[in-house]
Amino acid sequence: MHRSEHEYARAGDGAAALAGRFRATRALTEALVAPLSDADACIQSMDDASPAKWHLAHTTWFWETFLLREHASGHRLHDERWPFLFNSYYETEGARIARGQRGMLSRPTLAEVLEWRAAVTEAMEPLLGDPALAGLIALGIAHEEQHIELLLTDIKHALFQNPLGPAMWSGAPQAPATPAAPLGWHSHPGGIALVGHQSDAFAFDNEGPRHRVLLEPFALADRLVTNGEWDAFIADGGYANARLWLADGWGWVQREGIVAPMYWRDGQHFTHQGWQDRDPNAPVTHISFYEADAYATWAGARLPTEFEWEAIARGQDAATSDPAHHPASGNQLYCAGPVLPMGSPGLFGDCWQFTRSAYLPYPGFRPAGGAVGEYNGKFMSGQVVLRGASCVTVRGHSRPSYRNFFYPHQRWQFTGLRLAKDL
Repeated sequence: MHRSEHEYARAGDGAAALAGRFRATRALTEALVAPLSDADACIQSMDDASPAKWHLAHTTWFWETFLLREHASGHRLHDERWPFLFNSYYETEGARIARGQRGMLSRPTLAEVLEWRAAVTEAMEPLLGDPALAGLIALGIAHEEQHIELLLTDIKHALFQNPLGPAMWSGAPQAPATPAAPLGWHSHPGGIALVGHQSDAFAFDNEGPRHRVLLEPFALADRLVTNGEWDAFIADGGYANARLWLADGWGWVQREGIVAPMYWRDGQHFTHQGWQDRDPNAPVTHISFYEADAYATWAGARLPTEFEWEAIARGQDAATSDPAHHPASGNQLYCAGPVLPMGSPGLFGDCWQFTRSAYLPYPGFRPAGGAVGEYNGKFMSGQVVLRGASCVTVRGHSRPSYRNFFYPHQRWQFTGLRLAKDL
């Protein structure tokens, strides 16, 4: 059955724990933008990306609109003009600035947005202990965690446009990744599997309802494809061989002149620390679905379905915030600082993994009522599902049933691949 907003709280999340997560999430967002100038925070490099300042403001708009406006007695909007600027796609909330124009918002200034954030964070305090609002607060935290990931991917793309290759964080490059082990496989005998969210813990509505699927015997690779392996694909003419590509993908390659993953140049790649030498043992990332599918064909394998991936991921839950107690949670974000895929164990971390599954509703799916019902359901068309988590996913945000989704050509996110094969 469909989950109401009051079912969104994680199992075991008491009022104190939820309040702590709210404060920590708000603080992490602000710590991540601390190295940015006002100019850095204002730029928008493409329509798919948003300025860092806009992410700061939009997440604040979310709390003020859906919590304070509706549930805090006597609350007055910080500025009645700003909902037009910082609503994202909620038709129920009225008119808004065009997405491609977000980079034109030189006002309000970064300082004014941060002042607004502080005021809204403080105003939220009396609501954090209300059990009737726990589900909506948990949803707001997850929403801001998603925007933390978007903020980091968007600012990376923006800084990449600068010929100087500026770094968001300075300092020595991260240690080299551990040499990649020979490719191994997790085998699965097939059969009927129960998929979708299956506990009382937090989940987005697109993760349910849980339902049964039939799996044929298959195997899933025990690690991600690496930069070195992708170099071999390029050297073998992978981007010039039409037989490896889906028709739409081949048209995209030809039209856009694609010859390598995003952010690559000779022996280097662009990171939040500027241009760095590319580690052949680290997972390849910033690839499109088209590229992932072509590589899998070249390698004599295929992409997994989202349900195959989930069947292997059961028991490798990444919900813990402490990697020492759950190494399967892998390389994910837990504090402000440099981020880079490093080749961590388990199915979670480093980069999101493409599946060959279309992003569609599960049997029995119904959007929630009101504006929050616009969160996921209306995007179930023309996109593909990714599973796992990335190095810029807030640790604890993802889980085996989590469904990320992007259009097949998009690759500015930390996206990679894990091979699958039939048995």
